[in-house]
Amino acid sequence: MKLVALISNGIDSPVASYLMSCRGADVILLHMDNRPYTDDRSIENVKALADRLRAETGKEFPLYLADHGSNQTAIKDGCDYHYQCVMCKRIMQRTARELAKRLGAEALIMGDSLGQVASQTLKNIRSENIGLDFPVLRPLIGLDKLEIETIAKRIGTYEISIRPTDGCLIVPTRPITEANPEKVRSMSEKIDVDRLAYETAQKAVLFY
Repeated sequence: MKLVALISNGIDSPVASYLMSCRGADVILLHMDNRPYTDDRSIENVKALADRLRAETGKEFPLYLADHGSNQTAIKDGCDYHYQCVMCKRIMQRTARELAKRLGAEALIMGDSLGQVASQTLKNIRSENIGLDFPVLRPLIGLDKLEIETIAKRIGTYEISIRPTDGCLIVPTRPITEANPEKVRSMSEKIDVDRLAYETAQKAVLFY
């Protein structure tokens, strides 16, 4: 079983990748490079997380890198700014889907934990997935933050994930928590999220 995991330099997605690896999956990591809306430290931290996952599991965890900064700009310029995170995740998931098809992977891994942040409410998750037509596995969906942090500390990713970075500098001050599916569809057509994701996936490179 081959899976593509969207991995940030945060706490959750490395744990999700680890858990699916423990279930027997060969996990390919995809990091969406958010520069210029973050700094170079995020890339270094993701490399360190890949190293830690390899050491902990004895598996390869190849790490792909895809430019996402231009997508973020397209969302900012063409969509309701409160929907920035929802639209961001739509493009990220579609990019991961296209890379999965290219590499022969069967599903995606996300580090979502239900209700933990604004983009992970049930209504937002539903809107993010409209038209995706590809399996998404969320092994952390029913865990709370303390449970996830406990696993991260046990496998050695926690200290890496809390290293300082600029974070995401394009997150709205008041992100939508109850996304309107029809509005999401309309904005997706306006900026052509499928085209953006396809082009992003085609340019994704094996980074580390």
